[in-house]
Amino acid sequence: MSLFFEDVQIGARYTTSSHEITVAGIADFCRLTLDHHPLHTDAAYAKQAGFPGIIAHGLYGLSLMEGLKTELKLYEESSIASLGWNDVRFLHPIVAGDSVHVEMEFTAKRESSSRPAGIITEAVRLLRSDGKLLINSEHISLIRKAD
Repeated sequence: MSLFFEDVQIGARYTTSSHEITVAGIADFCRLTLDHHPLHTDAAYAKQAGFPGIIAHGLYGLSLMEGLKTELKLYEESSIASLGWNDVRFLHPIVAGDSVHVEMEFTAKRESSSRPAGIITEAVRLLRSDGKLLINSEHISLIRKAD
């Protein structure tokens, strides 16, 4: 399925599949971003800081949110560009062993003033399997109109 600007319905909601956060995945993000802070690499350090174990980077969670959304294939043929993320809030730590998923909802849309396309706004949330909200954000995208 690929949604074009005309297909986007304000209030439509989507939920992704679940993904398990692993120590190896956090380590991969450390290597990729060069952020090897001990909160992400040293369980004893993280526990001393009040966490149950190593935690994922907030930006790992945000990146994962985009990846999980991509698996929905909503914009396979219509995506032009991400215009940014607004009001990102890291509300609770993401811990190795957590199972997470994304819930998103279309909250606004408007015609682009610079090209024949549309700008859409999504409320995007990362939740743990028990329903705990981990990250809350807003994403803005530029997508094609149907031919």
